[in-house]
Amino acid sequence: MYTKGTNLFAQIIALFDRHDFYQLVQKFGNDKHSKGFSSWEQFVSMLFCHLGKAQSLREICGGLASCMGKVVHLRMKKAPKRSTLSYANEHRDYRLFEALFYQLLEKCQKRCVGKRKFRFRNKLYSLDVCALAQK
Repeated sequence: MYTKGTNLFAQIIALFDRHDFYQLVQKFGNDKHSKGFSSWEQFVSMLFCHLGKAQSLREICGGLASCMGKVVHLRMKKAPKRSTLSYANEHRDYRLFEALFYQLLEKCQKRCVGKRKFRFRNKLYSLDVCALAQK
């Protein structure tokens, strides 16, 4: 999985198959009326938020803007504005990300070798995008 010269964030994003992601976007219609800020960009932004332990929309947008040159290869045109990210978090269907989680879980379970079943050893925290949108 590790590619020399690739940052950790890009390696984590590589776990998600974009073709499968876009099929889920079509299924839930998340990009139906979006203009300029896709569900993929929302996903990358929220994953960045989670991994960077950002506490506010300002931190997410500022952090992405400061490292835009490093994440441009992830198909982000520009760092989102706070209002854009807030609107997307509030109005887009959360089931897209729920289905994405279960796809990744299934992929991890298939990779397990032997008789051991895949399980999370530590507490599993979910990301509440609605709480972030209200800040």
